[in-house]
Amino acid sequence: MAEFTPALNKMLRNEGGYIDHCVAGDRGGQTFAGISRRFHPTWPGWPLIDSCDKENPNLTALVYKFYRQQFWQPIKADYLHHQIVAESIFDFAVNAGVRIAVKVAQIVVDTSPDGIVGPKTLEQLNSVDDEFFVAKYALAKIARYREIVRKDRSQEKFLLGWINRTLEGVG
Repeated sequence: MAEFTPALNKMLRNEGGYIDHCVAGDRGGQTFAGISRRFHPTWPGWPLIDSCDKENPNLTALVYKFYRQQFWQPIKADYLHHQIVAESIFDFAVNAGVRIAVKVAQIVVDTSPDGIVGPKTLEQLNSVDDEFFVAKYALAKIARYREIVRKDRSQEKFLLGWINRTLEGVG
């Protein structure tokens, strides 16, 4: 079964680590360790960030719990046999949302794209050649990013970063 901690560590590297930042044009606004204040305003770590207590050990635990509950568990990664498949879907879920990441994975493994990991999706993901899946999933993610930019040119400045993030996971 896939393990959460190594997947979290890889994803956090993609998100820039435990830093608090705001990038102009980023729809997520202020983020800490990749957690968007705009999309997750009630995350219990924000009071620590606001009080400049970024070295508080509880903050690391809050980040861990957040990603496990909001992204790892909804994609049912604990039940995935291939670590690289779990890491790829998890990283994309953090970047694009759980439902989008799952729908794209379902399309890649030829199951009904409803955005929910059920028994059929798990069966397909666990029976797939992991390297083939990751390569095909990467192409599908890049197509999704291209579509975002086609619809909203203001997002073009993020395209190369998204592509690099995707290709880094192809091993």
